[in-house]
Amino acid sequence: MNSELLFWGTDTWLGIDVIAIRLFVALFLGAVVGVEREWQRNSAGLRTHILVSLASATLAILSIDIAHLSVFNDEAVRTDPFRLIEAVTSGVAFLAAGLIVFNRGRVRNLTTGAGMWLAAAIGLASGFGLWQVAILATVLAFVVLGLLGLLEARLLKHKKEKLEEE
Repeated sequence: MNSELLFWGTDTWLGIDVIAIRLFVALFLGAVVGVEREWQRNSAGLRTHILVSLASATLAILSIDIAHLSVFNDEAVRTDPFRLIEAVTSGVAFLAAGLIVFNRGRVRNLTTGAGMWLAAAIGLASGFGLWQVAILATVLAFVVLGLLGLLEARLLKHKKEKLEEE
């Protein structure tokens, strides 16, 4: 990399092309999870899930690059990648908990909170380059949120009709 560019930033260990692909994968997969929440008109929808996934991927990428900086090659400095995963998990759990409300005897937004947590995990997987895990988790999330959501709505409608008949 040019020395002029290095003045303004640190050369990345992963390479900007790898970083870009990982961030775009996180963005796309976060959107897939968030689109169903958007259809359901939840407060945390498409943009929120994209941002959670993208932020998690960015933090994963940062942890890889930081671990390869010469500053951290000293034996006195310990790097622990699991700390990042714990930080992302607790940070997103804090956001998700803020969404969950108890109103009129019902818990609301629990699925949206869980979806945000999953979007963070998908972002971490994307950021660490584990795209197979990220894609599989996204497909399964889409099945759970989309198809099972339709099945749940149909069952609730059937239950409601049955109660009205009685």
